[in-house]
Amino acid sequence: MLYGQGDYGTYSFGSDAEQADSKEYFIDLMSYLPDYYQNVKEMRELQTALGYEVGKLRYSLQDLLDQCFISSATWGLDRWENLYGIQTDRSKTYERRREILKAKLRGSGTTTKEMIKNVAEAFSGGEVDVIEYPEEYRFVVQFIGIRGIPQNMAGLIDALEQIKPAHLAYSFKYTYTVWQQIYITWEQAKQKTWGELRIYEGE
Repeated sequence: MLYGQGDYGTYSFGSDAEQADSKEYFIDLMSYLPDYYQNVKEMRELQTALGYEVGKLRYSLQDLLDQCFISSATWGLDRWENLYGIQTDRSKTYERRREILKAKLRGSGTTTKEMIKNVAEAFSGGEVDVIEYPEEYRFVVQFIGIRGIPQNMAGLIDALEQIKPAHLAYSFKYTYTVWQQIYITWEQAKQKTWGELRIYEGE
């Protein structure tokens, strides 16, 4: 059940549909009728009105289905966050909120190296390696699949703090482009900043 008593004011079902351009979801019902109806004014007016309503209904059904999956949820993210004990912050983008939820899902259960790897990959969007130093009570999260610093490091740090054993310290290791990997002319290089060259992957 998506709504409890008194929830409708907070979780406005179909709010995205209300903001959508109704013409975008219009269904031409006249195209399903025989030719002899095409020039009947009353029938065209009726089918036009119904076409907007059927289009909005179809959109709303798809919108509702989207809320059942974290990867496509929008207004339903509030419910997912409540389910997993995550404080709702609507100032974050849908993408950031989904990353936090996915990391929470991957981080459920006993903490292992694989779990930490999965959580880090959920935030970075690329391959990650976790290097353990048991004798030093620490581990290193190395970002392999992307260059530079991932955008949502604050979210990743928060997730790691929640799942890692309290006695373990950790650090991050980033991947940058070296000069030998850059195949561009000096003129092309002059058009880029130092920060852009450090994460350059070719064009």
